[in-house]
Order: sequence, then structure tokens, then C-alpha cells
Amino acid sequence: MRLVRRLAYMWSFNLLALFAAASLVSGISYSDDFGTLAVTALVFAAVNLFLKPAAKLLAFPLILVTLGIALFFINILMLYVTDWIVPGFAIAHFGAAVWATIVIWGVNWVLQIVFDVDDKHHGQRSRREKREKRTA
Repeated sequence: MRLVRRLAYMWSFNLLALFAAASLVSGISYSDDFGTLAVTALVFAAVNLFLKPAAKLLAFPLILVTLGIALFFINILMLYVTDWIVPGFAIAHFGAAVWATIVIWGVNWVLQIVFDVDDKHHGQRSRREKREKRTA
């Protein structure tokens, strides 16, 4: 059940993030069709959930050598994989992919803070619950 909930959060956040990226970055398009945007967000969430951990594992030495900068390029790769899978989603050039990755990262970061979603502490109380317990 936790996997389904996490995928639902990722899908909804990525839906907003991809919409923002398509609106702000020229070179990112989803055919102006909400259905294509929804499918793109779902595929992007699934790619990040299942493929990204394997890519991180394979690139671990490179991530260490570059002090984490390689993670940014893994995020770009996940966006390109999504482009390859979803027919109506398109990335025109590498620069658009770079800026879209930055926009998607920023939107997801803000949404995770606002909705108190913490990927790293499964099974533990949320920050809000801990804060409420301290003040009570």
C-alpha cells in the first residue's frame, strides 16, 4: 500500500512539475493535451521509482567522484527516458532538458515541503507529528 501511496504522490507532484516545466521552458511540450500530460507524469513517476535507483547504483562511483553532480545528469536521463516512452511528450534539445530538470526539481521540492512528504523516513512519524508531540 505504501508503494501505491508514494506513486500517487509522485504522480500528482510530477503532473504539476511537468506542467510548470512545459510552461516555463521552451523546448518542452506535451501536445497541450491533459491526457498526455497525465500519462507523462505517471511514466515519469514510475521511471523515477523503479529505474532511477538502478541508475544510481550503477553510477555510484561516478557520483562519488563528481561529488553528486552526476545525480543531476541521472535526473536528465530519467526525463529523456520518459520522452522516449511517451509519444506526445517531447524534449527539443539538451538545454531544454537541463532547465526542465531544474524546474521539476524545484516544484517537487516545494510540494514535498508544503505537503510534508518525506521519502527518507518510511514508517516513522512525520515532521509535523514530531513537532506536535513536542509542543503538546
